[in-house]
Amino acid sequence: MYRRILLLLCVLLLCSCNVVKRVKDGDYLVSNTTILEDSTHVSNERINNIIEQKTNSGMRKFLGFPLKLHIYNLARPNIDSILYANVLSDSSKVKRKTALLSKKQFDKLMESRRNFNAWLKRTGEAPVIYNEDKTIKTASNLRKYYYSKGWFNNEISYDVVKDSNKLAQVTYKVKKKTPYILDSLRPFISSPEIDSLYSEFSKNSLLKKGEQYDEENYENERDRINTYLRNSGFYYFGQDYIRFEMDTINTNHKIHTDLIIANRTIRGDDSTTTTPFKVYKIKEVNIFTDDNFENRFEAISDTTTFKGFNLYSKGKLRYKPKALTDAIFIAKGKKFSALAQSRTSRYLNDLQMFRYPNIDFIENESDTTLTANIFLEPKKKYALSFDSDINQSNIQSIGFSFSSGLKIRNIFRGAEVLEITGIAAIGASKSRNDPDDAFFDINEFGGNIRLTIPRLLSPFKTGKIIPKYMSPSTAINLSATSQQNIGLDKQSLSGIFSYNWYPSKSVTNKLELFNINFVKNLNTSNYFGVYDNSFISLNSIARDINYIASDAFLSDDDLGSNQYDPAEVFIDDVLSGNTSLVSSDDDYLTVNNINERKERLTENNLIVSTSFDYKKDKRNNIFDNDFSILKLRFELAGNLLSNISNLIGSSKNDAGNYEVFDVAFSQYFKTEIDYIKYIDLGNKNVLAFRSYAGIAIPYGNANSIPFAESFFAGGPNDNRAWTAYNLGPGSSKSTDEFNEANFKLHLSAEQRFSLFGAFKGAVFVDAGNIWNVLDNVTDEDATLTNLDSLKDIAIGSGFGLRYDFDFFVLRFDIGFKTYDPSQDESNRWFREYNFRNAVYNIGINYPF
Repeated sequence: MYRRILLLLCVLLLCSCNVVKRVKDGDYLVSNTTILEDSTHVSNERINNIIEQKTNSGMRKFLGFPLKLHIYNLARPNIDSILYANVLSDSSKVKRKTALLSKKQFDKLMESRRNFNAWLKRTGEAPVIYNEDKTIKTASNLRKYYYSKGWFNNEISYDVVKDSNKLAQVTYKVKKKTPYILDSLRPFISSPEIDSLYSEFSKNSLLKKGEQYDEENYENERDRINTYLRNSGFYYFGQDYIRFEMDTINTNHKIHTDLIIANRTIRGDDSTTTTPFKVYKIKEVNIFTDDNFENRFEAISDTTTFKGFNLYSKGKLRYKPKALTDAIFIAKGKKFSALAQSRTSRYLNDLQMFRYPNIDFIENESDTTLTANIFLEPKKKYALSFDSDINQSNIQSIGFSFSSGLKIRNIFRGAEVLEITGIAAIGASKSRNDPDDAFFDINEFGGNIRLTIPRLLSPFKTGKIIPKYMSPSTAINLSATSQQNIGLDKQSLSGIFSYNWYPSKSVTNKLELFNINFVKNLNTSNYFGVYDNSFISLNSIARDINYIASDAFLSDDDLGSNQYDPAEVFIDDVLSGNTSLVSSDDDYLTVNNINERKERLTENNLIVSTSFDYKKDKRNNIFDNDFSILKLRFELAGNLLSNISNLIGSSKNDAGNYEVFDVAFSQYFKTEIDYIKYIDLGNKNVLAFRSYAGIAIPYGNANSIPFAESFFAGGPNDNRAWTAYNLGPGSSKSTDEFNEANFKLHLSAEQRFSLFGAFKGAVFVDAGNIWNVLDNVTDEDATLTNLDSLKDIAIGSGFGLRYDFDFFVLRFDIGFKTYDPSQDESNRWFREYNFRNAVYNIGINYPF
């Protein structure tokens, strides 16, 4: 492996010597550009982006290997001349090839060579040739930039070093000199009504005396004042009426600033007049509930007035008035507000009832009032969806799934949305041994009903705590699924009652007031058929101790059989002392651990929980690569049932737990924190970090966490050097098919970069593990006992290739076990660091 890497490095080094292959004599390839600020190298990406003529991609990154430039250099600049000289000019050669391939195929061959040459040019990157004009323009742009930051007297120069290898290095030198400081700010406001508000809106001014001049602060202050006045009733106001005039003559590097806000300008056909700005109030709010192109000539037939709002319909009014007026922030008698207008548009869109809501304001000539007309075009009441899929997995050779959904809008005339979905799946299991059994012996059926109400459904008034501009909504969700020949053949029922609201554009809150989940295992006797590693482990121990029961334990020929009763008998005999094993033996502990895990994974689960989710996403758009995302989750389960059981004096089972419907309900506290940070390094290079921690602590009516609420490690979106469920817990050498625990730590760092075209690359490091803590697991290797247990954090590293389809990214990652805690402490680093033991992951979109 290392020889191959060394060979690759040599090839890359040799290739890098030929970067000037397409550089003409007298021209120079820009090999390096540097900005020195008062003799200090500038690493600020924003300043470096000012450079008009950057180097080719990769000239200073990835071992100095400009991949795109080399791809471009592979293209022939005169492909047509080459084809003519080598092939087309020789009539005998053309005749031979035409006879061999046919005229049509020969023409396609020539065209394909031209197309491939064009593809190399498109995919590659032409050499960046030094251009004096662009260097002068960069120097000018740098002077403007430093001027905008307060260094008015800055000096910019540049040096260009050209060598005999046709390479040019450009260095820009910046002398900032003394900065200018804001000393005073005086207002000159023409309109009396705006002037009367100056003392109020100047309190939060972004222009502070004593601070260095920054042009961006002036622009932001202009936007801030404009926003304030637009939300204070000044309908015709715009930021063009705001300007700043600065005096810096003989001020000893101090700036005296005048804030000037002019009167309103009214332009007529042949004249222009000015008038003071006035505050406008809303006189009427008209809501046209069924406006569309088809009925544009029809007359209004249904009119309703509700709490100062006028509702009009050309047919029968389909909505309860309150459902629409709750979405309107523009109120009769209130001042005009651009914020109220934008909130109204957002809320109406969130209702999912209408296409592109339109809001028009009409000035009433008799006074300074406005009439607000809101035009709504309803979407279709019913929407159907269908989906199908063909799949394979580790339990089925082939499977088919079908799903269908029905969406009903405005079902109760309150802008509610009811969604009904159903799924059906059939498959052929890989373990089907009896030829008389049906080929499709796996099936799963399920259904879901979800009702979304555009308000908080509560007996209490919540408007002051969660005002309506946060777009509050209530969701009621009911679902049921049934599986056959899948695992333990589960049946599940769940119901969720939740509140959702959005305090700001970046923050999302969700409160699941009630989340009830009931899971029943119908085929617990198949446990060792699902978890056959445990079965094999028991079989091996039984043989080692020469175990013989009335029904002998399984032989080699019986492995894989569906008859697992001997394993159950063996466990009972070991734990009851009917074998040669004693409690201090390692094999006894193994059997006991297998039995505890079996009891936990086969028990029916009843979870009644309350949870709160907080998410703050600072990403502005899909092209933003400099942002952070914070997710928090808190969950409490079982407290309600525990309190009720205490109050009514319910009896406990033999294990000392309360039961509901003969099921011991779960009780635990669970919390998770997930933080993601992207740093834009420029030139389509992004450094991404992720940190995650989660813990679920059982108490009261439970001493363990349900399998569905546990944590696992490994997989394409976790530690990519291990497959899913294969890492941990801790340093244990577990052979379980699904390793899980109730505490998890995870850290990831990944650098993503552009290769060529839609292909992107990445290098990454993943670290983390899972442990058991404060539960009934006693295996020291699998538990977190103190900080020393953190030495069992697993580390994986690797690289990946991605293809960007614009609407999604297809991802291929290779992960290598860098530090494996399951190995002996002296042999954990780079033990299986090779392609043979690597894990190959395929995923959709980025892992975080």
